[in-house]
Amino acid sequence: METTLSSKGQVVLPLSVRQNRKWEPGTRLIVEETEEGVLLRPAKPFPPTTFDELMAILEKNKYKGKPKTLAEMDEAIAIGVRDRHARGRY
Repeated sequence: METTLSSKGQVVLPLSVRQNRKWEPGTRLIVEETEEGVLLRPAKPFPPTTFDELMAILEKNKYKGKPKTLAEMDEAIAIGVRDRHARGRY
């Protein structure tokens, strides 16, 4: 496979690469220089969190309601994804 660098520094990735990686328009990529060339990796949507940071958040914001089922959590996530997608934010 081959591509060309534009005058604006843009590169078009071949469709087969984008499909194999499931990279859609708006996918944020990390560009890393290596000894062998340039590496593209999808950016993680959230910074890493330590266990201690998570526990501090949970202690600070104790949930008082009835525990949610996995189905309820999955549905809430699906709604959030649909809403974000509709706003054009992946």
